[in-house]
Amino acid sequence: MTKSKPPGTWSGVFFDLDGTLADTVELILKCFRFATKKHFGQPLPDADVVATLGIPLPVQMRGFARNEEEAELMRQTYIAYQDIVHDEMVRSFPGASSVLGALRRRGTKIAVVTSKRTGIAKRTLECCGLWKAVDLVVCANQVQRAKPHPESVNLALSKLGLEPDGVVFVGDSPFDIQAGKGAGTRTAAALWGPFNPEELIAEGPDFVLDALRDVLEINPEELGWPDDALS
Repeated sequence: MTKSKPPGTWSGVFFDLDGTLADTVELILKCFRFATKKHFGQPLPDADVVATLGIPLPVQMRGFARNEEEAELMRQTYIAYQDIVHDEMVRSFPGASSVLGALRRRGTKIAVVTSKRTGIAKRTLECCGLWKAVDLVVCANQVQRAKPHPESVNLALSKLGLEPDGVVFVGDSPFDIQAGKGAGTRTAAALWGPFNPEELIAEGPDFVLDALRDVLEINPEELGWPDDALS
């Protein structure tokens, strides 16, 4: 049984990592350009990569490679290059630390639910100064089926002892919205990520957020989008 919260307070707020808390899209694209140029002779269009953001790297690579062996070689190339450039390119989105701090002061539990693996997820959060600001991190290697399947969100709910109707999952990709809805949480589309707003809204999120700080304004008792969500 979860502890009751004051009216208007979420029991838990779950966040995606890349494109939601961490500004890593250019890092990801740079690593993909390097890996695909090495293996294909020229980089893939950025738009093709962006369309797959939010699912685990091995799954992304299998979608681009010509066979399983090539997909694994591309993954290794990506990871080796990422290891070199990661720390200098990663930063949090403006206000991330203050938003997480404000949520904690309200007694809200905070989880990061990501398609990254454990080691690189921790490294990203540390580079952003957010590692100690969250209660739980659930990574792709901790579940059998990563996002958009709801298993990782369900695992976070279970570990934190939370009921889904008191939790909102904030993410910048359709895969995040799908995972949250599948687990029964409320969902919030983060419009500051790389995805087209119409693509996110088509998934039917409960909230549409223009900036990270807007997380502090959404109320579990007043579901719906603001009138100016797309203005």
